[in-house]
Amino acid sequence: MTMTTVPETVACEPFDGPLRALWGGGLAPEALESSLAHATARLGIPDLRDRAFWNAADSATITAIRAAADVERGTPWPQPLLSQFAAFFRDGNRTRYEDAVRARAERLTRAVVMAAVTGATRWVDEAADGVLLACEQSGWSWAAHDDVFSAHSEVVPREASPYLDLGAGELAAQLAWADHLLGPAFDERVPGLRARVRHEVRRRVFEPFLTRRDWHWLGLDGHVHNWSPWIQGNVITAAVLLEGDPAQRAELVARALDGIDRYVATLPPDGAPDEGFAYWWNGACRAIEALEFTRRATGGALDAAGVPALVATVSFPHRMHLGGDWYVNVADGSARLRGGEPWHAPFAWARRVGDADAARHALAQRTTAGPVAAVAGGLGRLLHALADPEWVAGKPAGPPLVARSWLPSIEVLVARERAGEAGLALAVKGGHNGENHNHLDLGSVIVASGGVPLVVDAGKTTYTARTFGPRRYELPAMRSEWHSAPAPRGLEQGVGATFRAEVLAVDEAGVALDLTGAYALAPGESWRRVAQLDRAFARITVADEWRLEAGEACVHYLLRAAPERVAETALRLSADGESVLIEWDRQEASVALDDWELDDAELCAVWGARLTRLTLTLPDPAGHLTVTIGGER
Repeated sequence: MTMTTVPETVACEPFDGPLRALWGGGLAPEALESSLAHATARLGIPDLRDRAFWNAADSATITAIRAAADVERGTPWPQPLLSQFAAFFRDGNRTRYEDAVRARAERLTRAVVMAAVTGATRWVDEAADGVLLACEQSGWSWAAHDDVFSAHSEVVPREASPYLDLGAGELAAQLAWADHLLGPAFDERVPGLRARVRHEVRRRVFEPFLTRRDWHWLGLDGHVHNWSPWIQGNVITAAVLLEGDPAQRAELVARALDGIDRYVATLPPDGAPDEGFAYWWNGACRAIEALEFTRRATGGALDAAGVPALVATVSFPHRMHLGGDWYVNVADGSARLRGGEPWHAPFAWARRVGDADAARHALAQRTTAGPVAAVAGGLGRLLHALADPEWVAGKPAGPPLVARSWLPSIEVLVARERAGEAGLALAVKGGHNGENHNHLDLGSVIVASGGVPLVVDAGKTTYTARTFGPRRYELPAMRSEWHSAPAPRGLEQGVGATFRAEVLAVDEAGVALDLTGAYALAPGESWRRVAQLDRAFARITVADEWRLEAGEACVHYLLRAAPERVAETALRLSADGESVLIEWDRQEASVALDDWELDDAELCAVWGARLTRLTLTLPDPAGHLTVTIGGER
């Protein structure tokens, strides 16, 4: 008999955060063992033997899944290759490997759902093939995260030291849900597969999680970001569904909840993450999902609805909404919905905490004739959406389109002409340049008309090695000169938290910022900006005032399209059926229009072939400039 040595668990001091303050002794090992005793039966997602549940599964969702699954069954499975993994270390390309991993995961999700819905052996076998392929995958981490190259100068994942990252956590949770749904069929058709799943999850996820405390995403140095709830939420799912030892399961869940508590402690009272709307889904939303899963698994013993920041954060998506599928996209985020966002998660949480606007906004994204969730969101998110009758039967109304949102923690203002209508809208960004996933965008403005951004933030580019390397801020999309921001003496903004904006005043439709600290200015130099929406006249003014020792003063505006010059001090900007007039009050300002020919796939998918930058330059060392944006008068 071969004996295996179980690595020794590394002890850790519990973190005294909001969750521990709320739950107290509920996080003690013996209490968790007891509250998790009947966890899987409480989740509301039965296995394939519950034919009443699966026969009643939403037909639009199952029809869409069946159409894709029928086409791919019998064809070769997507296979992540070493050459794709190594590409990241050779030329910085991370998408080739991650796309292959994602394609296989999505096929596995479809196979698992089809097996549960039909109970057919052909689909059980298809799902089993996908599960074993995942178990045999050399490494579960994504190449961009794995330390095999930095630690060993190698590009082959090391079996002896698996790296626990987002990819590994996602795969562990997917296999756990597959096992939960199809376990009885796997026992009959492929005996031994479930044991293999548990072995692989234990050695690749549970053991590294319990035996190492040097994972950066634990936040032990105080820097906590979206990886924390994303990974640790998946650890909780896998532990509850796969770990048979009650004490070990309680230890895993307790450790993961302690880590999520560190993340929750960083959420400000307004619930706004500094990573922006796009990362809300894989940060605050992941925390909510993990904690709701925990509430169900513990029969309500551990309920996070009493944490104010978690209650507040569900409003963040609709407070960043411009209209249609357009959102305020500060930091690494797309201005447009990419599709596949798990809107059921904020819907369910908003109902729990009584946020009617957040629930309405989430339900507004639900297409009644379409699937309840996208396969791309992951198997767990799809299952929770399928199992919520209120979501499945929900009748979408229009989004709330609130008149004003001011988020002091990140210093972002969004103001619109009238509540409930897209109309003219203004977004202004303060904060500092050391935020997670930040761009150098202090003082930048976004202007939308009819929900369509016309003065824009370019947003996220395709991730490569350069995106998070020392040359990040050489990328145009990250630089202040390609944001709608000032450039005193032609300077760009500095990198790091010491470069910041100061809020001087904020009201119902505007904000005044001191941007002096955003640049490496000399003592005595200054730059202030006031951005204001005038609802009565449907126009936005951006007023800059500066004092420099010498040199020119520039302001940049990033435009959706090339504008038409209609007067010496006016341009007309039109796109997607919307139009605004951009005017300035200084005739002596020199005007430059520079096209940015886009060559990045993600930027092109949002904006098309190009964006245009308007630069207004004045020779005054001390001076002022007011730009007005609105409808033609």
